Amino acid sequence: MNTPRFRPLTFGVQRIVLQDCAAGVQYLQADQDLQAYPERMSDRLKHWGEAAPHRTFMARRIKLADGSLGAWREVSYAQAWSTACAIAQGLIDRGLSAERPVAILSENDLEHALLALGCLVAGVPFVPVSPPYSLISQDYDKLKHVLRVSTPGLVFAADARYGPAIAACVPPEVEVLIGQGSLQGRACTDFSALCATAVTPAVEAARLATGPDTIAKLLFTSGSTKLPKAVINTHRMWCANQQQMSQSMPVLKDSDLVLVDWLPWNHTFGGNHNFGMVVFHGGTLYIDDGKPTPALMHETLRNLREISPTVYFNVPTGFEAIAQAMKTDDLLRKTLLARVKMFFYAGAALAQPIWDSLYESQEREIGERIVMGTGLGMTESGPFGIFVTNPHVRAGDLGVPAPGLELKLVPVEGKVEVRYRGPNITPGYWREPEQTQESFDEEGFFKTGDAVRWIDESNRHLGLKFDGRIAEDFKLATGTFVSVGPLRARIIAAGAPYIQDVVITGLNMKEVGAMVFATPAVRGLSGLPAQASLGDVLSSAPVLAHFQRVVNALAQTSTGSASRVARLCLLAQPPTIDRGEITDKGSINQRAVLHHRADIVAALHEGRLPATILPQPSDKASL
Repeated sequence: MNTPRFRPLTFGVQRIVLQDCAAGVQYLQADQDLQAYPERMSDRLKHWGEAAPHRTFMARRIKLADGSLGAWREVSYAQAWSTACAIAQGLIDRGLSAERPVAILSENDLEHALLALGCLVAGVPFVPVSPPYSLISQDYDKLKHVLRVSTPGLVFAADARYGPAIAACVPPEVEVLIGQGSLQGRACTDFSALCATAVTPAVEAARLATGPDTIAKLLFTSGSTKLPKAVINTHRMWCANQQQMSQSMPVLKDSDLVLVDWLPWNHTFGGNHNFGMVVFHGGTLYIDDGKPTPALMHETLRNLREISPTVYFNVPTGFEAIAQAMKTDDLLRKTLLARVKMFFYAGAALAQPIWDSLYESQEREIGERIVMGTGLGMTESGPFGIFVTNPHVRAGDLGVPAPGLELKLVPVEGKVEVRYRGPNITPGYWREPEQTQESFDEEGFFKTGDAVRWIDESNRHLGLKFDGRIAEDFKLATGTFVSVGPLRARIIAAGAPYIQDVVITGLNMKEVGAMVFATPAVRGLSGLPAQASLGDVLSSAPVLAHFQRVVNALAQTSTGSASRVARLCLLAQPPTIDRGEITDKGSINQRAVLHHRADIVAALHEGRLPATILPQPSDKASL
């Protein structure tokens, strides 16, 4: 068998230092030190504003009168630096601080980016808020919670779409800044007026007064059955993490960095990892107004037919759509693959069939494969923590720690939890001292709740692989332990390309069940007209027959009750942001789905669902 050829990519860390201790605890770190990094993120912005003033920092398509998107509007590094200084002066004049930060309600856009940079220069924290909390939510409970915890002194929104949320949640004494238009019944400050503030020496004085321990931003977790927590992100945390990324992924500094990216800035993947790497390395970010949904994926594909990124980041649902499109879209393959050196996914499991499909298109177009990078991180780690060591990555592989990050592997409830300690780890949760204390162990390691195991026990320099979330795992009534993460991955792979995600059921019950969120591709499988309801699609004979085959195949390869899916159902109601069932990056929150759909879980296991699929021959199945 021929060894696949990959486009060359350097891996910065390939060996670890491992220490075995009592009670099965292990400590590991990279075999290299973390190099020096800036004290504040604004140091890098100032550097690029002076060293590469005409280089494009960021661009976004102009929204036309009919709602369509036109040509790119670009902001250079010189413009970004000067505008950030003007905004910083305005924030200083208003006396804003960590006690009265800036809340940003709206999605990724140039104004959002410039306001965030102005906050970094002024040393005023900003709070990027999930846009669905304002635009989709019906009760605004999460938005009210975010504003109650952060107590902003200034609230920014892109336009009048955010008017109802502001009217319901923002006190009248709090200033509202708007990108364009106006809000009925509410006095607002135009964003352009803030950008026109005359800069004084107070700006550079404030910037230099910002240090490693200054709070750069508050990032709220997605929340599951509880309200989101505000993760403190300091300048040290952000700068150290960018240096860790640079050493682990040398591709970021090998050449001019270009991203085409939709990932939301209120989330650590888009807002810290990707936004931060552009500022840190003087790269260019093309804001993608698309998203991996049936309604918006076309815009992402349009952008990728026009702009060639040097590295490309997405979540599994995005890569799934791209893999499908590349099979027949010649221009997409040509442009996307022209100079990209690495793909990278995070947020959820990427099914191996999708991975294989991407490889097939790459080999067809350029005669080699693009490395699919991945790892493990979280909001509390900046997020970058662990990265793979070689191009031969498989689903579930994580790799080894970034320089400067210590990992502690601790046996917990039959699994091994990975814990973090290093300069990229959050000091805690804003205004939640008890939650902060509970999240760190006696040695100061952050307790992630993620379970891991070695990729290869005989070669631990290959690093770790994911073994699920400890909090998601459970026991059946028989006492048998169910490992949710690996089982979910098996089901998704077996049902590809028709399974978006799976929620595993069976806590304190006799057998394992599965609730499936299907992909849009299932409509084509059904054979029904495009206007057919999702309920009709999921109950159609071809769809049920497909999932019957999936369950039968899984049953044949199961090794016991903990790995055998005894019953499966298809969910017609998509996950909702209000209930925390889905995050902005598109991953499913298992605990939230189980909590809010407890009635479906009970009906599934009691045999009261008419479309329950059981592992038995199709001609005898109860469908």
